[in-house]
Amino acid sequence: MPDLIFTRRFSMGHRLIHGASESCALPHGHNEFVTIRLEPTASARLDGHSNMPVSFQRAKSGWHRFVDEHLDHALQLAEDDPLLAWFRTHEPARAARIIVTPGDPTTELMACLMKAKLDTMLLADGDLLRCKTITLQETPTNTVEFSGNPLDFLPAPRPPEQCWWRRADMTIADT
Repeated sequence: MPDLIFTRRFSMGHRLIHGASESCALPHGHNEFVTIRLEPTASARLDGHSNMPVSFQRAKSGWHRFVDEHLDHALQLAEDDPLLAWFRTHEPARAARIIVTPGDPTTELMACLMKAKLDTMLLADGDLLRCKTITLQETPTNTVEFSGNPLDFLPAPRPPEQCWWRRADMTIADT
């Protein structure tokens, strides 16, 4: 069965305060591309009519909405970043647009979190497709590709209800 591959572009800002270069400790942004490779969960012949395991519209609509409405132009901060506390105190409406991560929001971590979110969304949508790989291009020279179970790689396991990446909704933070 053919894989379905979708790419979406989004702009983001972040800062890395735990050991990255000093230039990454200042808030800065990137124009990123996220590419997902989906495969059907069950192998079947094309039906001779629609000839798709799942329509492209169904396969990509929830994910594209998440990227467009919640990742695009959002700020990514570690849950212990003092800037997050400042936003929550002084600009709570803008704090709602901050993606909160367990540790620095590196490209490696974001690829795992995004795959975990997409896996949860696909399962909730009938478990017709699964994500084989997710590729996150931070810059033309820095790309991370992830396949496998992201929960095996994410830091410090926590209960699912405390992880926005394990809910099929549009959340990007846990408060």
